[in-house]
Amino acid sequence: MLRWLRNSFLTGIIVATPVTVTVWLIYAFITFVDSTIKPLIPDRYNPETYLPFALPGMGLIIAVLGLTLLGALAANIFGRSLLAVGERIVNTMPLVRNIYGALKQLVETVLGAQNNAFKEVVLVEYPMAGSYAVAFVASHGRGAIRHHVGKGKDEVIGVFVPTTPNPTSGFLLFVPRSKAIPLDITIEEAAKLIISFGLVTPDRLPEGAHPAGSSVMPDDPEAGEDAPRPNT
Repeated sequence: MLRWLRNSFLTGIIVATPVTVTVWLIYAFITFVDSTIKPLIPDRYNPETYLPFALPGMGLIIAVLGLTLLGALAANIFGRSLLAVGERIVNTMPLVRNIYGALKQLVETVLGAQNNAFKEVVLVEYPMAGSYAVAFVASHGRGAIRHHVGKGKDEVIGVFVPTTPNPTSGFLLFVPRSKAIPLDITIEEAAKLIISFGLVTPDRLPEGAHPAGSSVMPDDPEAGEDAPRPNT
């Protein structure tokens, strides 16, 4: 009975925790946006002025509409001309232009429709030989980077090695393409693997499965030469 109660309690925690955390994050985000946007709305245009209750999520809806209108404005000729004038003004400010340029390049890289970054998951030797880390292909090494890392012959890729359990921080490494082992898993599956400390393994990497072309070691290290070998 005690074992059944313990298992039921742990199962309840496993089921309730992701749901609770997800709901709390959504609520906290909506509350933050509402508290930031609502004070900017004049009282005469604020529906809550004429209602006896608050409208949760109104600030988020207004923010989405505002960003949509801003994007539509920037897509036409007048908007592009206005943005060009604004960027020329910003480029005359020494400190501001550096911050603006870095943020603009980062956002365009992450959200750009033509971007191919973070489309591939690989294994790279890190932080020492024989130890592998999950990484995301972010860019291609060119110029001096390719000359020194790939000796001017091998393709060089820039990989982002995230930290566990926070994948938003990590390290940028440049390695030869031949040294990166591709993994047949999606970005989402790799992120789950990292966030869960390796406990959530993608279904496409079951126990005993090996990537094509990789060497397979016998389960028993003492099996030696008599161990059965896989057919190739």
